[in-house]
Amino acid sequence: MAPREQLTADTAADTVERMRALHSRLPAKDGVAVFHRIYLTVTEELAQRTGADGSPERRGTTVLDTLLAQRYLTAVSAGDLGLRPPACWQPLLQYRHHPGVRPAQFALAGINAHVGHDLALAVVDACRLLECEPEELENDVDRVDETLTLLEERLRDDLTPGPDLLELADPLTHLMGAWSLDRAREGAWSAARLLWRIRELPALAEEFAERLDTGAGLVGRCLLTPWP
Repeated sequence: MAPREQLTADTAADTVERMRALHSRLPAKDGVAVFHRIYLTVTEELAQRTGADGSPERRGTTVLDTLLAQRYLTAVSAGDLGLRPPACWQPLLQYRHHPGVRPAQFALAGINAHVGHDLALAVVDACRLLECEPEELENDVDRVDETLTLLEERLRDDLTPGPDLLELADPLTHLMGAWSLDRAREGAWSAARLLWRIRELPALAEEFAERLDTGAGLVGRCLLTPWP
């Protein structure tokens, strides 16, 4: 594992370049592309706001953001190579070309996988890398939560119908209301702290992580229910 100083803004910039490269390869109607476009846009906007200066007070956030994005990119690469990605990403990768799934569903399934599984493991990865306790990264997790909130807001603004009376009966309206980012983030934070506490029990930690992955995958399949 590399020391803290080696995971700098340069590494974060490399990750953004990987995201841009993937964006250029994805067909516009690909379900992964729907999520990826919003994720990349939010990532670039936040990088411009913060300046990605690598200051000590933001280094933990940079590390966490980068590890989180790398988990997503690794999952997509695994799917493209015919390898088995984490269960949380399998529904999106399997249904990415389904004509009965709407763009907002693809994006929501991506956020669900990212928060419901990747976030907890990224926090544990960051704690190992930075040699710290999860509580020491709480402010950094809050900053990452801001990114996730912006991601969800952009999803709802760009891809979901407005509050028209006819649209209240749209199944998508009810689907979007059934999934809560706040509850998913709270669950991820609890899972991260638990995984950290049982890290000296690798068999138990692996089993818990697998259950977390499977649970997020099940929710993802529900979110991607095709509509006629």
